[in-house]
Amino acid sequence: MHNKSRSYLVTGALWGGLPLFLACNAFAQPSLTGQIGYINMPSARVGEDGTFSLGYGYDKPYGILWTSTTVLPWLEVSGRYTSISGVPGFNDQQYGGSYGRYKDKAIDLKLKLWDESAWMPAIAFGATDIQGNRLWKGKYLVASKYLWPNLEVSLGYGQQRINGVFGGMRFTPSFLPNWSLVAEYDANDYRSDPFSYHTFAEKRNKGPAVGLEYQWGWLGLQVARQKTHSSINARIDIPLNLKEFVPKIQESAYYTGTPDLPSRPTLAEWQSDPDRAKALSIALGKQDFKNIRIAMQRDSLVMELGNSRISNVGRAVGRAVRTALYFAPLETREIRVVYTELEQPIATYSFYDLPTLNDYLLGKVGRDRFLQTVSIKSGRDDELRPLDSRALALTLREGIDVNLLTNQEGDLIQVTSDDTEDNRFHLAPKMGVYFNDPSGAFHYDIMAEATYKRRLAKGLYLDSALSADLYNTITAVKQPSNSLLPHVRSDIADYKRIKTPKLNRLLLNQYITLSPSTYARLSTGLYEEMFRGAGGQVLYYPGFNKNWAMDLSVDGLQQRDVNGWFGKRDYQTVTALASLHYKLPMGVTATMRAGRFLAKDDGVRLELKRRFRSGIEAGFWYTKTNGNDITNPGSPSNPYNDKGIFLSIPLNSLLTFDARTVGEFSLSPWTRDVGQMVMSPGDLYEMLSDPKRDIDSYDGLGNFAERPDEQNLPQVTPLQPSYHPWPVIRLRLEDSGNRWLELDDKGAALAASAVATFAAAGLDRPVDRFFSKRQDNRLIRNWGKLGKDLPIAAVALSGAAFALGDDRLSNTGLIALESSVAAVAGSSALKLAVNRARPGSGGDSTWRTQEPGESRLQSSFTSNHSAVLFASVTPFAKEYDQPWLYGVAALGAAGRAASRDHWLSDVTAGGLLGYAMGNWLWQAQRNDSRYRSSLIATPKQLGMQIEVPLR
Repeated sequence: MHNKSRSYLVTGALWGGLPLFLACNAFAQPSLTGQIGYINMPSARVGEDGTFSLGYGYDKPYGILWTSTTVLPWLEVSGRYTSISGVPGFNDQQYGGSYGRYKDKAIDLKLKLWDESAWMPAIAFGATDIQGNRLWKGKYLVASKYLWPNLEVSLGYGQQRINGVFGGMRFTPSFLPNWSLVAEYDANDYRSDPFSYHTFAEKRNKGPAVGLEYQWGWLGLQVARQKTHSSINARIDIPLNLKEFVPKIQESAYYTGTPDLPSRPTLAEWQSDPDRAKALSIALGKQDFKNIRIAMQRDSLVMELGNSRISNVGRAVGRAVRTALYFAPLETREIRVVYTELEQPIATYSFYDLPTLNDYLLGKVGRDRFLQTVSIKSGRDDELRPLDSRALALTLREGIDVNLLTNQEGDLIQVTSDDTEDNRFHLAPKMGVYFNDPSGAFHYDIMAEATYKRRLAKGLYLDSALSADLYNTITAVKQPSNSLLPHVRSDIADYKRIKTPKLNRLLLNQYITLSPSTYARLSTGLYEEMFRGAGGQVLYYPGFNKNWAMDLSVDGLQQRDVNGWFGKRDYQTVTALASLHYKLPMGVTATMRAGRFLAKDDGVRLELKRRFRSGIEAGFWYTKTNGNDITNPGSPSNPYNDKGIFLSIPLNSLLTFDARTVGEFSLSPWTRDVGQMVMSPGDLYEMLSDPKRDIDSYDGLGNFAERPDEQNLPQVTPLQPSYHPWPVIRLRLEDSGNRWLELDDKGAALAASAVATFAAAGLDRPVDRFFSKRQDNRLIRNWGKLGKDLPIAAVALSGAAFALGDDRLSNTGLIALESSVAAVAGSSALKLAVNRARPGSGGDSTWRTQEPGESRLQSSFTSNHSAVLFASVTPFAKEYDQPWLYGVAALGAAGRAASRDHWLSDVTAGGLLGYAMGNWLWQAQRNDSRYRSSLIATPKQLGMQIEVPLR
């Protein structure tokens, strides 16, 4: 590993980052809340796709630290941390005397509904403070239009905090492109703000405001004059869809031989002289390859290896193959590379034509010709025998020493030692930051952490971490936890207060490959600072061109004591979480976890993240369990649910050399017990998803040859992600509309449905009387639960069929989901029109209306559950000729009458409505070939092909 100097990083930033920094001057302007807009009011614009903005504004009496990200081309998510001058955070000085001013967190969303066209303005809907205390909640609709290229105007209407009509305009002179004049009519209702009677907000009214903006590269500043005061807003915009922010001026070149390199041996010389394989392994080891295994199998040179530094799998394989060409026996006809992670095979690359391989590396033939001589298979090729390390293990540790490095892995300073068997020692300072505790809004912890990883056997690793506290302010956190759940996280301050050295991790991890698509891990030891235990994980990650993976993690855990060694607390638990990971368009990955969490609470956790072109990932999670956390801001009627946002930054986008190190940051409550998970000893999906994604992208070779003439190919430099579902949506809408017009029996079907509903209405009273007398019967109660849960299960299974099935099953699952949505829409319309009271609400008539003030959408006619259930099963029953599914649907729907949530006629009408929707949409869209699309990726073109068969 080469020593890295800070001067190289600075030079790289000046060479590549500064021109880019100065050139980026077209970003939309955020308002004081972080949303794109004017001074306080929003516009219909969102930032450039992938733009991350961070800023601070002061608008008396509010100090606002804000961040905003355009997570999708049409979705902007903003977060802000607002402090209010003149209002203390806590009145009890002993409890929160060091907290300072009152502070509140808020999350805002803006959804762009319509892009601007020649005649139409851009239109957006926004919602503010959508979670938590909701002190600043509101919603608005706004339209924006460029009247001239340098003049934008907006007009909108808001409710709650933005109260009424608002507007804004921005003028950017063509001769001063970095300067803008802004004006707005501010419609915020400041006098209704929290604590307004104690602050300057009481003196603020709706009215005009003007401002001046200046933007220099990624930096922006706004000063504004409002009716009663002035405001300021400063920010930095970072485009996350850039491939990298600094050039790789310090990246080592690929292998080109050495002056003393001997000539290539014959096969007999290779087999008789172990030093031949040793020389190749040493050359690979100097390029950061690990766990190197080399063998000749007949006339094939086989290498098993991974790389600890090169971030792209194709590029790593290219360097390994290029090096092998200098050492391979003359009789070699084929080179095969099994790329591994912790000795677990990810993919096998086979190169069948070595002259073409050599010509491609030298730039003599094109990529399309080369691809004809390459094969890539998931996992280890069945034809290959596993390799061992007998000839290499005793020789590959030579020359390993301890180096003092800077700017390596993002550490200011560090001491490291590693070798080609993936044994590694690392010592560096670390810092943790903690927000929003009553004892102070900001706490931090600075420590020195030493980690040591050692390979003990094939796939068996020792992983340890020892830390020593250098300085922290967490000792000021003295408030005991008031959580009613087991204190699995809320006592974290007790652990952080210990200043003596602590053993944070001491683990044995055994990694196993069960099949080319199935991986497993067994772990035992000290998992993290708060828990120890034993457990494992099994991951199923299908082969190429699959969008999903699933895993199961089970861990038996015991809480450790605060001293950080081998002591324990009494609390024990078993966590078990099943996870489904699904890749969506635009680099978005959705993960759903379900099972038992750390505080013995059962529930589900949803994670959504997007990977931008730079490799940076941003996302959030939301957990819903039966933990019933009623500590503030939770309450008995609205328990708290765990939630948070996270950011993952690959340091290779910031460094002057390639690296695989990733910095991870999250923002979430750090003293909550509900919905918590133990720190994984080695999550298999996180370990394998990056290399699997590289292999699945385009032709799987990435920047294999590192040829200058290929750097603009999408296979080497992926294009900015885009997704345009409208063509397929339009086709489905057209087919559905045409099919509706072609149905000749609509009137007869409607008449038959009306007869069936009236017949069921005649039985409403006796059926309800029958079930009302048996509500204590266990069978009846379970029947009611089935009627409530079965529609949810049907929709979930339809979604799974859509996401995971083959073309036919996926299309049927999508039709089922569409039918469910249509059925709910139709059922809701009937609820609004009829407003029927539910059983058990009093009165003599079964068709009485609800009491005034009750929501019409919660009325009885028709049953949404029944409609969704029949809408979900009908496409499957039709497509696969399985009429018994109707019986399952009828049984579940009848459970709504058994639980007395609906009359029998509600259930009947809902079922008929669901069947009608499912049958109609299945007939219209069953020909799935009409909607199939495929990605075309060649050296000369990139596009989408949509198959539309002629009728």
